[in-house]
Amino acid sequence: MARTVGRSLAAPLLFLNFAMYLVVMGFASWNLNKYINGQTHYPGVAGNGATIFFLIFAILASVVGIASKVLGGHHIRFWRNDSLAAAAASAVVAWAITALAFGLACKEIHLGLNRGWRLRVLEAFIIILTFTQLLYLMLLHAGLLSSKYGPGYRDPDYPAGSTEPAAPKGGGLTGGRI
Repeated sequence: MARTVGRSLAAPLLFLNFAMYLVVMGFASWNLNKYINGQTHYPGVAGNGATIFFLIFAILASVVGIASKVLGGHHIRFWRNDSLAAAAASAVVAWAITALAFGLACKEIHLGLNRGWRLRVLEAFIIILTFTQLLYLMLLHAGLLSSKYGPGYRDPDYPAGSTEPAAPKGGGLTGGRI
């Protein structure tokens, strides 16, 4: 049980973030579609000057976040060092783009004006996702602190190479002809 502490904490958070990124993709794509079609009079689409940029970064964050969760699911399944690299790298990129969308959500909230309920829900999901994605990222890297939280750089269950000395090349014969 001690070897799976990080795994048991990261798995539910991975699935929660995956579901939240799917919701963000749905709301952001619907809002962007209405915004592009010029239907800003539709309730929930209006917004302000930051709306278009926020919607673009929200869609980008959700697509990268969903791809990150697929790699994270692969890592949760195998829980080894080689899968940790892909999961951690994609999680960092997803968190960075989500943090950019978070900044635009804060700007949109600060500007105010006529934002419908769909934009407010999207802003709330992006704000929550920024912090849950950061928590997931910290759980992935918890193995660096102690091996009981997850795979670190030195995992005794997965040897990097053979401990036996290599046999000399050529079968040990010197000067022999074939």
